[in-house]
Amino acid sequence: MKTLKEVNIKNRRATFDYAIVDTFTAGIVLTGTEIKSIRLGKAGLTDTYCYINNGEVWVKNMYIAEYFYGSYNNHTDRRDRKLLLTGREIQRLEKANKEAGVTIVPLRLFINDRGLAKLVIAIARGKHEYDKRQAIKEREDKRNLARVMQK
Repeated sequence: MKTLKEVNIKNRRATFDYAIVDTFTAGIVLTGTEIKSIRLGKAGLTDTYCYINNGEVWVKNMYIAEYFYGSYNNHTDRRDRKLLLTGREIQRLEKANKEAGVTIVPLRLFINDRGLAKLVIAIARGKHEYDKRQAIKEREDKRNLARVMQK
């Protein structure tokens, strides 16, 4: 059987700007050319967020490059895409989204073992500037410790 390269697209900016409260794994409604581009690794999650409209969760501003071999029915690269979640998960997201300072951000886009595109989304609370400085300091300390341990 043909093995595809592992697709694991991360939103690194989200973990820097937000404190993660809870995570969910959602399916995505895609067209044929979109899934082909994702399998090639041509997608991005920068400046992406989720919103709830009429009891449905949508991801906005997610970049999926146009498929090179696509024809006239190729997709647009930054359209809104519907996420597939259970009713209970959507209710939890709606309840959390009503709180001040809380948003829903995508963290990771991957292809599962059945070949389906999945998006890990999180309920996140915005960090203050001093929290970001503390995260940078911890990351540098961890890097220095690893460097000393290698010697």
